[in-house]
Amino acid sequence: MNRILGIGSRIEHSDHGKGVVTNVTAKMYWVTFIDGGLETIGVNDEFEVIEAVDDEVDTVSFYEIEKSLREILQKWSDITEIVPLGDKWNGGTMTLQPADPNLAAKEIPVKTFFNKIVMLRDRLRVLEQKINSNKSLDEEEKIDIQQYITRCYGSLTTFNVLFKNKSQQFVGESSKR
Repeated sequence: MNRILGIGSRIEHSDHGKGVVTNVTAKMYWVTFIDGGLETIGVNDEFEVIEAVDDEVDTVSFYEIEKSLREILQKWSDITEIVPLGDKWNGGTMTLQPADPNLAAKEIPVKTFFNKIVMLRDRLRVLEQKINSNKSLDEEEKIDIQQYITRCYGSLTTFNVLFKNKSQQFVGESSKR
């Protein structure tokens, strides 16, 4: 039986890279990986221990603190979350070909285009927050403006193909929870 690592232990996993243990159960580690975000792995999975923290008992896990902090930052600032591009698009380019054959095509790295889409999404979220916290708008006006923003999200669902994680994709009017 392997020893159980404590919260704060640093590991390197062959599939996920380097990460920090943020929560522990008898069978699972919750690990926040630098490149991949939060993943759960079995305590008996194969990984290299970079730095072990033993018997670290905490009434509030780092995971819970991190989750709370992330929610607060998303709610009250325009700091963007890390949104990974779908693997098949890494290193890819978009080509914009004009109808006129005498004009040159324009190539744009997919990553650059994706980052612009994510920035647009984040700015729409900030706009939503500002509308919802605005004291001079009544509830009916807020709802009316919110419907336009929801339609904007719906128009952007075409770009969901670029997102690695389904949970970070655009949600339009008809499928919004």
